[in-house]
Amino acid sequence: MPDSSPADAPMSVTKRLRQIPLFTQLSDAEIAHITEAAREKSYPKNSVILFEDDPGDALYVVLSGQVKVVLIGEDGREVILSMLRDGDFFGEMSLIDDQPRSAHVIAMEESNLLVLRREDFRQCLEETPRIALGLLRALSRRLRRADDKIGGLVLLDVNGRVARLLIELADENDGKTIPRKVTHHTIAQMIGSSRETVSRTIREFADRGLIEVSRKDIAIVDRVGLEALAGL
Repeated sequence: MPDSSPADAPMSVTKRLRQIPLFTQLSDAEIAHITEAAREKSYPKNSVILFEDDPGDALYVVLSGQVKVVLIGEDGREVILSMLRDGDFFGEMSLIDDQPRSAHVIAMEESNLLVLRREDFRQCLEETPRIALGLLRALSRRLRRADDKIGGLVLLDVNGRVARLLIELADENDGKTIPRKVTHHTIAQMIGSSRETVSRTIREFADRGLIEVSRKDIAIVDRVGLEALAGL
């Protein structure tokens, strides 16, 4: 896949790096160093960015679009571990522990990523300790979310898991709505259920006045009621 190389790419990437939490504390010189070391790549919808068990040779930062981190069983069943959007990053685990990739990463829509090779990533960590601190903060947040997800899978029924996920997806957007591009099939893959069960649960929530469903989005109407189901 060809790298993008417009004349104003360095300035554009620099501006976007400023908006990414991992890099917000860096100086102009440090941002410039990362901009020079990294390269931008585009991936079409449904393309595989990384395969599980691939060697870990780069850090990826989502500049635009959306990707999903997934495990795929021998029967082809797909479990979504997380969905990543603008400003999120992935691939750091393999760079830290030198182990192969732990999951597949697939573009859910056309996505532009910033790619920082292993050698450049490690050099940036050595020369810019503030990146390491930002990385640790991000990993801590990710671990807390994983703990919450595991707890939900163990302790909640399907209604509770759907309610909790709807709240999380809304909070990642505007706190009130979930774009309809997050399909029932995707929700099912994220909570370990079937699409049919999720569709039935969504209809039940709408009938109870907890949410409103339109062609454009899913709107949360009764957040308190959803939080009660989600055990929050």
